[in-house]
Amino acid sequence: MRSHGHHHTHYKVYKRRWFGLAQLVLLNIVISWDWLTFAPVSTTAAAYFDVSETAINWLSTGFLFSFVVMTPVVIWTLNRNPKESILAASVLLLIGNWIRYAGTKASGGHFGVVMFGQVITGLAQPFVLAAPTRYSDLWFTERGRVGATAISSLANPFGGALAQLINPFLGSITDMVLYISIIATVAAIPSLFIPRLPPTPPSASASIPKTAVIPSLRTISRSLPAWIVGITFATYVGLFNAYSSLVNQILYPYGFTEDEAGICGAVLIVVGLVSAAVMSPVFDRTHSYLTGIKVLCTITSIAYLCLIWAPQTRGLAAPYVLSAIIGAASFSVLPVALEYLVEITFPASPEVGSTITWALGQLLGGVFIVIMNALKDQREVNLERVREMGRGQGGSSRPPGNMYNALVFQGVIAMVAAPFPLVLGVKRLGLAHGQGRLEVDERSIEGEGVRPQE
Repeated sequence: MRSHGHHHTHYKVYKRRWFGLAQLVLLNIVISWDWLTFAPVSTTAAAYFDVSETAINWLSTGFLFSFVVMTPVVIWTLNRNPKESILAASVLLLIGNWIRYAGTKASGGHFGVVMFGQVITGLAQPFVLAAPTRYSDLWFTERGRVGATAISSLANPFGGALAQLINPFLGSITDMVLYISIIATVAAIPSLFIPRLPPTPPSASASIPKTAVIPSLRTISRSLPAWIVGITFATYVGLFNAYSSLVNQILYPYGFTEDEAGICGAVLIVVGLVSAAVMSPVFDRTHSYLTGIKVLCTITSIAYLCLIWAPQTRGLAAPYVLSAIIGAASFSVLPVALEYLVEITFPASPEVGSTITWALGQLLGGVFIVIMNALKDQREVNLERVREMGRGQGGSSRPPGNMYNALVFQGVIAMVAAPFPLVLGVKRLGLAHGQGRLEVDERSIEGEGVRPQE
């Protein structure tokens, strides 16, 4: 409870914050599971709907583009209250999933209906993916915000890992979509019961009224460090989304099975989650955001460059190890970059910068998928022969259907983006920032000698 005495202000955090955070995590998991529903079984889905794999790729791409369409509405909704955003996501999630199921259940599968349902679920994504910084700012202190943002943000790729790992084992395409629709329905219900606002603010910075949307946009647009962080973050998100969506098509021309490709996608995400779980508390305590961003972005870029040659080894080690490195570095830097963006744009409202940055990342992800698909070797793949030979039989380093050129494109983009975060914080370049949210909270703690209570 907030009380006044001898000019001291006591801030309190509430246990109910964990319920809202848990629901945000659950929805991010399910929505990302929706995103990659068909990616790990792309060849099977293409055969079922009698369409090309390019069409199946558009299920992922259309999902990502949907994010951009909803950005203005999401910013407005989150600025009002995170609960309204979570409720909107739940409604869209329900509608989209059952439309997808109707499309798969129709005689022979109706791809157009499935695509429509996929776009609806894509519209739900930004309402919860862009919410973590706003929610953590509203409910958590400076010693818990990175962790809260990490848990809820990284739940999204965890849902992708579940899709990569589980979907190939869910049976037919119809059964797979049905099971996911049931899960989505169950996940949406708790949104009705999450708390709207904490009774009192958790910290000094949270007690300061947030800037309205339009002034926040002006503040962010005039911040050169914010531009650097936003563009870098969006580029790596785009690369991650493209690689996650296409990993099956990258590997199967070399004889990898759908199960092995699915496990590779799961390794990418599960190792990332473990790494983020270890690193987020460290960043919460040290607040060494700049160092983390610079080191982790460099590691990610080098791993994408090395990935160009991984499928040609026709072994599990290279793709799995590099995917693990990409996942570990990408997931660890994600919440740090988001919180640093809030820090350098303070007192702009947190959801404005994070939503725009996520939208750009999703847009680039969709663009990268389209470009990488266009760079794919257009020779027809004899799937039966590839499966019969297996990856251990060797063969050409550029087999029919290979995505070598696409991986080169991915590696080049990663290396081009690498220098940008390295200049953050350099005063001579105008990339340092003034007083931020952390400084406000630390001054309050030092001046009042009071820690938040629970």
